[in-house]
Amino acid sequence: MRPAFELAQVIDRFGNEFESQYPVNSYIQRTLRAIRQCRSSALGGHVDQCDTCGHIRISYNSCRNRHCPKCQNTQREEWIENRKHDLLPIPYFHVVFTVPDKLNGLFLFRPAEMYNLLFRTAWETISQFSYTKLHSETGMVAVLHTWGQNLSLHPHLHCVVPGGGINYSNQWSEVKISENGKTFLFPVKNLSAVFRGKFIESIKRQFSQDKSFISELYRTQWVVYAKEPFAGPEQVVEYLGRYTHKVAIGNHRLLSVDDHKVRFSYLDYRDNKQKEMNLTGIEFLRRFCQHILPKGFVRIRHYGLLSATRRPLLRQLQMEFGMHIPLKREKKSWKQICVESLDFDPDLCPCCKNGKMITVELILPGRAPPMKISNECLHSVLWLPPV
Repeated sequence: MRPAFELAQVIDRFGNEFESQYPVNSYIQRTLRAIRQCRSSALGGHVDQCDTCGHIRISYNSCRNRHCPKCQNTQREEWIENRKHDLLPIPYFHVVFTVPDKLNGLFLFRPAEMYNLLFRTAWETISQFSYTKLHSETGMVAVLHTWGQNLSLHPHLHCVVPGGGINYSNQWSEVKISENGKTFLFPVKNLSAVFRGKFIESIKRQFSQDKSFISELYRTQWVVYAKEPFAGPEQVVEYLGRYTHKVAIGNHRLLSVDDHKVRFSYLDYRDNKQKEMNLTGIEFLRRFCQHILPKGFVRIRHYGLLSATRRPLLRQLQMEFGMHIPLKREKKSWKQICVESLDFDPDLCPCCKNGKMITVELILPGRAPPMKISNECLHSVLWLPPV
């Protein structure tokens, strides 16, 4: 079901006032404009007609912007499908690296450098522990999130790390099982201390020599969280897929939008309860724009054994584990992904549930559909990725 309120409505209602009060660069302006126009006549589309019952449907193109809450489903499922071919039959761990809010000022004013630093120090920490504890090379997939549930700035990395690596003899070395039968990757207190030390040393070199600020960072608690291993390799990418294509806020969390305020739901992790928050439209957009990443910034990164440069070694490992991975894989279309992963067939007639929808007319961007068609099918509007 379509949500009652959408981010596009907030931008349409408060966007001009927000930009006059908070001058933003042209890239953020284009991002907001793309989200506002997503799945509307501004981006064009086409008219489909059922070859059996004659039902007519207008299909509008999506903006495909990575910050748009309406454009992530097929991209997420495509990413999950590709990552399934990189799995090994071993334990995998979910590790979260967070930084204290005292660094938010640096993240706001030097976002690209600070986010790159977060990626780099997280991988250096995992890599160092793998070499010292397992005497092996491991891998990591890291996904950047910048937000908290209330849209505040909260940079952190969600990482999936295999429970082992390749040792000096080119043999697989796996993490040990403790006496109580549980498997853990590395001690989280040690991970936190090393991560903090690496991060602060880099800040001292790149950004600040303020001794009081550095001392305060050392006194602050840094949190690295690691869960027990997943039940199986297939669950790894399904779980990580929840994080890869998330945006700061989804339309389903918007509860109301009026002339002054935006009301939305959020999960308060302090007591694990669902709550509601009211913000002015301008403040809502200000918080949302904090999470628009720099142009061209890569928010999903692969390291070590899971990087593209180590793909031949990964394939060799899969063969040694008795796995069969096809050399060439067919690239699935968005329609195949909808049918196989989202349980939705975009070609199936929504009216008779039997016929096939055939494109009968294109709609150019900015043009309204023919009036006779528009009046017939206002109740049946679908989105499509732009061609």
